[in-house]
Amino acid sequence: MLNVAFRVDASLHIGSGHVMRCLVLADTLRSNGYKVVFYTRPQEGDLIRLIKSRGYLVCELKQPVVWLEPKSTADYMAWLQVDEIDDAQDFVEHVSSIDLVIVDHYGISSEWHKVIRKKYSCKIIAIDDLVRKHDADLIIDQTLLRKSSEYKKSNPSAKVLSGTQYAIIGSDFEKQHLIELQSKKNIEMTPKVLLSMGGVDRPNATLKVLEAFRNKYAHPPLFTVLLSSRAPHYKLIKRFAERNKTWVTHIDFVENMADLMSLHDVAIGAPGSTSWERACLGLPSIIMPLADNQTEICERLNAAGASISIELNSVTEKIIKSYKQMMQNYKKMKSINLMLCDGVGAARIVENIKELSEKPFILRYANEGDIQQVYSWQCAPETRRYSLNKSTPSYIEHEKWMLGKLKSKDNYFYIIETNNSDRKSLGVIRLDCISSKEYLVSIYVSPDHFGKGIAKFALKELDLIHADFVINAVVLKANLASHALFSRAGYKKTSEESYVRQPIKVEKK
Repeated sequence: MLNVAFRVDASLHIGSGHVMRCLVLADTLRSNGYKVVFYTRPQEGDLIRLIKSRGYLVCELKQPVVWLEPKSTADYMAWLQVDEIDDAQDFVEHVSSIDLVIVDHYGISSEWHKVIRKKYSCKIIAIDDLVRKHDADLIIDQTLLRKSSEYKKSNPSAKVLSGTQYAIIGSDFEKQHLIELQSKKNIEMTPKVLLSMGGVDRPNATLKVLEAFRNKYAHPPLFTVLLSSRAPHYKLIKRFAERNKTWVTHIDFVENMADLMSLHDVAIGAPGSTSWERACLGLPSIIMPLADNQTEICERLNAAGASISIELNSVTEKIIKSYKQMMQNYKKMKSINLMLCDGVGAARIVENIKELSEKPFILRYANEGDIQQVYSWQCAPETRRYSLNKSTPSYIEHEKWMLGKLKSKDNYFYIIETNNSDRKSLGVIRLDCISSKEYLVSIYVSPDHFGKGIAKFALKELDLIHADFVINAVVLKANLASHALFSRAGYKKTSEESYVRQPIKVEKK
C-alpha cells in the first residue's frame, strides 16, 4: 500500500475549491488501495472538519505568529501564511516516510518540492492552474484548452496532464453526464437557477445577483443558493432567503453536488473548479471572476460558448441582460458544455499515478546539466558504431549542437532515467522536426545498460506522449538489433534502412 500525502489549504482567502478537488482525487486513490493523509494549516475558513468526516487523517501544520492579510487576490504567499521553506520543514517534522506527495497550493512551488524530494526521494505531483514552476514528476492542469507544452520551459522534466479531460470532479458526475447526454428535458415556464459563488464569497456577489433579480422581476426564476456557514455574509443571505422564500431556497452544504445540479436548468457562479462540474452536466452559466486566477478560465469558457461572463462591479447593470441571452441560446450552450467534460478526469489521473509508481524508467526533458553525460555516451565506440555520422565531435562542437537542440521549440530531447530515488540517467531519445508533426527519432542507451529493454520502453513512451506525430527512423543495414527494435515497436519498414510510425488513434476512455 503506497502512502500519499496531500498538502492543501482552505481559508476565507483561498476558498474551498482546492480542498474539494483534492478530496475527489483522494477518494479515487483510496478506492484503488492507496493510504491517504492530509496536511493542512488550521485557520479561519478551513475544511478540516469536512476532511475528517470523509474518513481521512489530518495532520495540522503550525499556525503563524502573525496572520498575513493578502494584499490582493494574487498574493499567494500570504495564502500560505509562512515562508515556503518553513512550510516544507514543518511538513517534514510530521512525516517519517512517504511515497507520493500531491500539492495543490498557489503559495507552494519548486523550492518546496526540492526540500521534500531531497528528504524522501518520493514522487511529487503538482495540481496547478497558472503554469507555475514546479519540481514535480507529474503536473495536472484542468484548465480548458490548456496545452502541456505551456509547461515545457519552466518544468522540462515533468509529465503534464492538461485540459478538461483531467478535470477533478466526483464519479457521480460521470454517471449523471451520461444521463444528460440522452436527456431531452425542456425548460419549464419558470427556470430553476443554481447560484453558487464558491464556499466563501467574500465580496458577497450572491446578494448582488439576488437583489438584481428581485428588482427586475415580479416573479423571478426559482433560485437555489448554495453558501456555507463559513462565508462572512452567510447570515445576510440566509435572511434574504427567508424573506423571499417563494423563489429562493438556501442550502448550506450538499453531499451530492451532481444530484443537486441535475435538478437545475442553468447556473450563476464563480469560475473555479465547479465550472467543470457544471460543464459535465450541461449547465449553461453566467460566471463572475472573484479572483485574478479565475480570469483565464472565464476567457476560455466564453470563447468556447459555454458561459457568459460579467464583472462583479457590473452585476446590477448586466446580469439580467446576460441571463436573457443565456436562455435564448440555451440548447446550443448546453450542448457545448456537455462536450467539454465527461467526468472521468480523476480516474484518468489515477491511472497515470499508477504508471508513475510502477514504471521502471521515465523520460524527462534534457537540460544543460546533461551535456557532459550525453557527450560521453556519444563518444562510446558502441554508439558510434551504428551512428549515421561516424566522426566523433569535439566537446565544443557537441556543446554548441546540444545547446541548439535544447533551445529549439520544434525538437524534443529526452533523457531516459530509472524511476527510483537514484534517478540514474540511462540514455537519450530525441525527436528532430522534419516538418509539421513529422519527426526523425534518434535513440541510444548507455553501453552499461544494453539488453534491459530501455530502448523498447522509450519508444512506447513516445507513443503515449506523441501519439499524433509521424515518426521516422533511419537504421543502418548492419544494425540488426535496432531493426528488430523498430519492427517490434510497430514501425513499418519503408526501405532497406528506413521505418515510419504513423499517428496512433487513441481511444477515449
